[in-house]
Amino acid sequence: MQIVEFNGWKNCVRLANREVELIVTTAVGPRIMRFGFIGGRNLFAEIKGQQGKSGEKKWMIRGGHRLWISPEIPRITSELDNEPVAFRPIPGGVRTIQKPGCFTGIAKMMDITLSPGSNSVRVVHTLSNKGRKTFEIAPWTLTVLAPGGKAVIPLPSKAGHGLSALLPNQAWTLWPYTHLGDKRWTIGAKYLLFAQDRRLGPNKLGIACRAGWAAYLLGPFAFVKRFEWREGAAYPDGGMNFETFSNQEFLELESLGPLLKLAPGRSVTHVERWSLHRGVPACRTDADADRHIRPLAQ
Repeated sequence: MQIVEFNGWKNCVRLANREVELIVTTAVGPRIMRFGFIGGRNLFAEIKGQQGKSGEKKWMIRGGHRLWISPEIPRITSELDNEPVAFRPIPGGVRTIQKPGCFTGIAKMMDITLSPGSNSVRVVHTLSNKGRKTFEIAPWTLTVLAPGGKAVIPLPSKAGHGLSALLPNQAWTLWPYTHLGDKRWTIGAKYLLFAQDRRLGPNKLGIACRAGWAAYLLGPFAFVKRFEWREGAAYPDGGMNFETFSNQEFLELESLGPLLKLAPGRSVTHVERWSLHRGVPACRTDADADRHIRPLAQ
C-alpha cells in the first residue's frame, strides 16, 4: 500500500502485489479508478476532462468503479461524490468512507482488499443510513470499463420443450432506449455478448443473472466480476441483479443487491469479487466463452 498521485489526483491509495495494481482516489469518491497489470493498460475507463478534478456542483461519471443507490432516482442516486473521503488501512487493503449524502443521509463505504498471491480483489460495499428517513433501496455497484472491449454475460440454462420446461427461468428488463437489433449484441443459447463501439450511443439491458458473474474482454485481458444471486429475493428494476450499459465512451458491468427498507441506523452490504487475467483469446461464440471465459469465472 502506497500513497501516490494518479491522473492529477493527489493522495490516492495504491494497492499492489507482484502482478496487478489498484488505484483508489481519496479526493473524490469512494472510487476505484484503476485496475490493471503493473505497467499495463487500465481496464477501467478514464473519462477525459474529468480526471484530477474535484468540487464540481454536478455529478461526474469520471470512470472507474463506484457505489450507487438503486432504483435510479436522480436526487438519490446521483448524490454528489466530488468531495474528499476518509480512508484508513485494513488488513490486506484500504477502507474509504464518504460522509452522509445531503438529501438521503446515507453514507457510502468500500472495503477494498487485494490478494497477495493472486490477481483477486474483494470489494465490500456498504450503505449506512445516518439520516432520519427510511428508504426502500438496493446497493448498486458499477464498473466503468475502457472502450473497445466486449462483455460476456452467462444466460440461464436451457432445457428441451416438455413437462420440465413449462415455467420461465429467465427475466430481462429493457429501457426505453434499449435496442436489441443493435449490432453490438450477440445473443446465443448460453451467453449474451455486448461489444463496446465508439460510434454507437446508449444501450442497456438488465438480467436476472443466476450464474453470479460477468466478464469484460479488452484485447488479451479479461476482467471477471462475481456477485450474488439470492433466490426468492426482490431485486430492483423488475428483478435484476445485473445490468449492462454502453455508449461511445465506455461499457459498464453493474451488479445489484436485493431491495430492502433501510431504516435510520441500519446498514446493508453488497460484495463483489474481481479477478484479472491476460492471454485470453477473443470470444465470438458460445463455444469460445465456454472454453476461455467460464473457467476463469469458476
